[in-house]
Amino acid sequence: MDMDDLLEWRRERLQALANKLGGNAALGRQLGYRDGAFVGQMIKGSRPISEKTIAAIHEMHEARNWFEPPGNVIGMDVKDMDQHPDLEPVPVVRIKVRAGITGFATEPDISESAPIFFRSDWLRRKGLKSYKLKAIRVSGHSMETTLYDGDIVVVNTEDREPRDGEVFAMNYEGEPVIKRLIREAGLWWLSSDNPDKGRYPKKECATDSCLVIGRVVHRQSERI
Repeated sequence: MDMDDLLEWRRERLQALANKLGGNAALGRQLGYRDGAFVGQMIKGSRPISEKTIAAIHEMHEARNWFEPPGNVIGMDVKDMDQHPDLEPVPVVRIKVRAGITGFATEPDISESAPIFFRSDWLRRKGLKSYKLKAIRVSGHSMETTLYDGDIVVVNTEDREPRDGEVFAMNYEGEPVIKRLIREAGLWWLSSDNPDKGRYPKKECATDSCLVIGRVVHRQSERI
């Protein structure tokens, strides 16, 4: 999520909290304001939502963790979902493919103890359906410095239309790979982001040996 998306999401969350509490004035009073004017300005974007305001909201019993990031939520098990109806799980899997076969199978990634979770409102705003998403672990160094070995990417299997410059999970000659699709001279190519093109050359994406699994829409990384 970039900064613009984060600020928009925070404004949406603030509006949702105001609605939950009975309006801008009700939320404003809980935050120590005389009325809801400041809350309205923060929702419109004319006043920033400060970290101090976020901390004050998280002190409220009815709004704990209200501004937790809208991406994955770490450390929660599926059995806790009843307590978090606004979250939807995405399984971490290994993708199994065969050459020339448009479909694919998955199996649980046993290195991951639990799925990752996304907020429902974030998914809706992005036009994503959780049941069409698969999370997979990056293997190798071909996509550095965009993706690193061990990163987890979320793939939207509903989005299989090739797009120039976008990153996709692909079935390339019977192997699942993550590459950037490039359109050149009327042909599609699989390109690595690693600048060592001698070691990671681009490869032509022919119809019968190169099939789209889905577009990468999210990354989870421990690299900073």
